[in-house]
Amino acid sequence: MLLALAIWIVQPLLPMGVQMFLWAALLLFSAIYLGALSTLPVHAKGIHKLQKGFALLVLLVGVAYLIGALSGARDLMRPLGGISRSEATEFPKLNFVRIKDFADLDQHIAQAKGRPVMLDFYADWCVSCKEMERYTFSDAAVQAKLKGYLFLQADVTANSEADKALLKRFGLFGPPGIIFFNAQGLEKADTRVIGHQDVGQFLQSIENAESI
Repeated sequence: MLLALAIWIVQPLLPMGVQMFLWAALLLFSAIYLGALSTLPVHAKGIHKLQKGFALLVLLVGVAYLIGALSGARDLMRPLGGISRSEATEFPKLNFVRIKDFADLDQHIAQAKGRPVMLDFYADWCVSCKEMERYTFSDAAVQAKLKGYLFLQADVTANSEADKALLKRFGLFGPPGIIFFNAQGLEKADTRVIGHQDVGQFLQSIENAESI
């Protein structure tokens, strides 16, 4: 558990491949320690069989992460995505425009032409960001509710100085974070979304933003 906590703390600073390799190593060694590769005695007790089954499951997940690390996967939730040809077309996505810094953000908001704006803070190493992208943003009801919005996204994966400045401007410690702006380019107070929200919660957040 302490090793898992250590990996979780440092993973924002590491490339996705390195993150997957570390998780793979932890899971594989844990599975071996739990007896995944050991032979059970003929008259093994039920608890030992249960432990063996759990160890095999951990072993399989560890192998999946190892394959993901070697195949170039970019999603901790789908470690085998790097070997899938249809990953890019599996679910509908919002048409985000990537921004780089303050000036880029202000320019796009100014050019929104009276449209409300949703700014999403994202990073490749952010599991909650992946959950929002895959399960919340892809929902038909969410996409219908956001019709007419301009979607901007700040990719802070690199944690560059410009990324840190953007996060600091909005008082965020990191992704995920979503900021709503009205048609005049002003942030809607008390409508921020911090962390993962499921479809129902996010629909309510949009309702709250639209009521202001």
